[in-house]
Amino acid sequence: MKRSMMTLALAAVLAATAPTVALAAQTTAAAPTQGSASALVLSNSTRVLTTLENRRAEFKANPAALKSFVKTEFDTAFDGNYAARLVLGIHGRGASDAEVNDFANALADNLTARYGQSLLDFNSRLRVRIKSETPLPGNRGVRVSSEMLRETGDPVPVDYLLHQVNGQWKIFDVMVEGISYVQTFKNQFDAPLRQKSIQQVTADLRAGRLQAAGSNGGR
Repeated sequence: MKRSMMTLALAAVLAATAPTVALAAQTTAAAPTQGSASALVLSNSTRVLTTLENRRAEFKANPAALKSFVKTEFDTAFDGNYAARLVLGIHGRGASDAEVNDFANALADNLTARYGQSLLDFNSRLRVRIKSETPLPGNRGVRVSSEMLRETGDPVPVDYLLHQVNGQWKIFDVMVEGISYVQTFKNQFDAPLRQKSIQQVTADLRAGRLQAAGSNGGR
């Protein structure tokens, strides 16, 4: 993905966090049912974008506060371990929960460190329109199809795949303009995982020798 697209993907991943807050800036094609995955995406995507806008000066002056905000929202919104299993694919067969958890945390830390600061340059004055909510095959969860409406330019289609974890909706994949977060990193990490163990790839991510670039493994 281009850097701007990865920044948008990161902003989108932050969308479905736990506390729901209704905001006047929201725009919907049809009002989602309260408690549904689409209602959660709608209310909280607006809340996160509004927070980034309102605290922009603070976050620019205090990168640690931005890092804490992004990491907290990311961890709350995203089912990182399940997504990591999907990213690892065949390379994750036989891997322990601890190994997958370490890889998931290293990937999230690398991603948020690499692109978190870019959120401050990102146009957060967006509105979110929910288009539909449909079940995934095999009772795997739901797909929430939405659009990010910009002040200028065409709407940006964003689809969220969510499932329930302990009674709460969690994102496990996000697709921006049809590009899947999971598939992007599955493609990137396939070659390193063919050459090294999960533990070694995790160590490379933590040391910065491997970056969550989201584009052909580039840096």
